[in-house]
Amino acid sequence: MTPSAELLSRPLLDHTSVDLEGAERVTYVLEQSFHYGYDRPIDRLDHRLVVVPPARHGNQHRRAHRLDVTGAAVRRRSRRDGHGNTVVRVRADRVEEGVRFGVVALLERVRSDGPVHLPASVLHDPRLLRPTRLTAPDDRLRDLAAGVGGGTPLERAERVCALVHEALRYEPGTTTVETTAAEALGGGRGVCQDSAHVMITLCRLLGVPARYVSGHLLGEGGTHGWTEVVVRHGDAAVAVPFDPCNGGRAGADYLTVATGRDYADVPPTSGSYTGTPGSTLTTSRRVGVLSAA
Repeated sequence: MTPSAELLSRPLLDHTSVDLEGAERVTYVLEQSFHYGYDRPIDRLDHRLVVVPPARHGNQHRRAHRLDVTGAAVRRRSRRDGHGNTVVRVRADRVEEGVRFGVVALLERVRSDGPVHLPASVLHDPRLLRPTRLTAPDDRLRDLAAGVGGGTPLERAERVCALVHEALRYEPGTTTVETTAAEALGGGRGVCQDSAHVMITLCRLLGVPARYVSGHLLGEGGTHGWTEVVVRHGDAAVAVPFDPCNGGRAGADYLTVATGRDYADVPPTSGSYTGTPGSTLTTSRRVGVLSAA
């Protein structure tokens, strides 16, 4: 289903004046674009997009969406990866000046639909328990994990979230997408991605499965990253979202796009081409609340 022009033209509500947590139904709009401009024509563009929200993520539902590619004749293929994310692969033999990728989505949160339910097997999924390159622990991280203390996995995750929030100062421009959790903690500063990686590392050291979440936070200018921890729920499991960058749980002002072992699994846009280096990337984003009741 494609979002209607009438819906997309509606003004957004001031989300700070709406009780999003108390509303039974909240409708959101997401519009995001990436434009790559090239100094000279390029060949063999091969691009990977992870920008389409899942059909369902707990109480978040994708009601309609559209993905447009302009600027070149392209071939594209959509699939679900091993984490359940929608991955769109775009290929073009030649791009003369530039190519634009744009996604529009209408999302609805139905509060009574509850959290993200998962099979009990996820509690032992090695992908969520083993370190990755970006979440490999060093001695400082091991020492920090050793001081978290006991309690239930959820209680430990709560303390980890608070620890990370205190340990890392939010400072854009001090890290990159290649910065590891150990490097970020050692520097004591970073962005949301770094806080998420440090929390994931600590949780995994404590035996609590954790994964990276890529998405959007209302009121922020770009994509956002946070953490989900997986805890037992009866005979199954649930994913509980935490945002260590902001020091608490993620709520109804967060919109999930994808999950993975770390950021490297879910960059919104990545790819390669053949030609002279020298591309420019221009992005735009509009995300907000259309209605709440």
